[in-house]
Amino acid sequence: MRLPPRSAARLLPPPAGAALLLLPRWAAARAPGQLENKTKGRIEKQICQVVLDHFEKQYTTELGDAWTRVRDVLTYPLCWQYAILLNKFSQSAELETTLPARGYHPAFPRSLPYLPASFKCYIRRAPGRFPAQKHQAGKLKEYYLLNAASLLPVLALEVKDGEDVLDLCAAPGGKSVAILQCACPGQFHCNENDDLRSTWLKQTIESFIPDPFINLIMITKMDGTQIGDLKPELYDKVLVDAPCSNDRSWLFSSDIQQATLRLIQRKKLSSLQFQLLRSAIKALRPGGSLVYSTCTLSKAENSDVINLVLNSCSDVMPVDISELATAVSQEFAFLSGMQKHELLVLPEKGRAWGPMYVAKLKKISSV
Repeated sequence: MRLPPRSAARLLPPPAGAALLLLPRWAAARAPGQLENKTKGRIEKQICQVVLDHFEKQYTTELGDAWTRVRDVLTYPLCWQYAILLNKFSQSAELETTLPARGYHPAFPRSLPYLPASFKCYIRRAPGRFPAQKHQAGKLKEYYLLNAASLLPVLALEVKDGEDVLDLCAAPGGKSVAILQCACPGQFHCNENDDLRSTWLKQTIESFIPDPFINLIMITKMDGTQIGDLKPELYDKVLVDAPCSNDRSWLFSSDIQQATLRLIQRKKLSSLQFQLLRSAIKALRPGGSLVYSTCTLSKAENSDVINLVLNSCSDVMPVDISELATAVSQEFAFLSGMQKHELLVLPEKGRAWGPMYVAKLKKISSV
């Protein structure tokens, strides 16, 4: 999942087509000055009206009443929450002691179907962001800041020591780092086709993983849609965190023309996502598992893509992940009515995680 960058102060009036930041009802009800104290010294990003209008039309239809609650969170970054994923390769006893004192608690219960002891993530109900650590060559970071929902695909994948793993669309690298917190794969192939994002991926890996393990990681810039043909049936587990409509960042597009172009190109994303999934299935060994994820609410990029794969590929079957959703339901809000092999995290006040769609498939012997 791609988190939007921190907002920069905007000294000029918003561009045509941008709307002033909307305050949800629960924020507007606060006492005067309470909100001002939090925003003092910075000017908030502007909402792109073109994107908001598009989302209003689409998501009112797809999500019904839930869209109002989701919109209140997505359009108000001050209520966004960030999780802290600890780095087992650079453990800090002091940090782990400090977090509970600052209101943080473990994000995931021990009752999860899969939760390695080495995987430690902390969250708190209050919004705000823990101080980020800068990249320093030769020095490992102690933690990774991210949207807690982006860890659900990793937990659904259930990687075990010695398994061969492919992260098909790996940048910026948060899920790759999370996988390595869980287990030590036999082979770990991290792929990112885009040059700039591939550089970002390499820097992330260097910031969190020590040299002996880095040497076991293969980082490539291959076309993800072709990997299945080039490396057939080589992997036990494949993660497809697909390029998608990033609802959080798109809402704050500063360039109206770019935003309009994105919305036009959005219709083509499902075709790319389907091709990536077909490639991932080819790369899987029979009996291997695949997790597909996006950070969008769009049904066309989520359930529709998975349904198309299930209807057109005879060598995959859905895997029930409802137990995972049930186990984390106290900290995450989900869209009701989903199939057992999929879940959709909806951002809500106090549980401002997501959007995040997750689906799991298993490869069987071809008929």
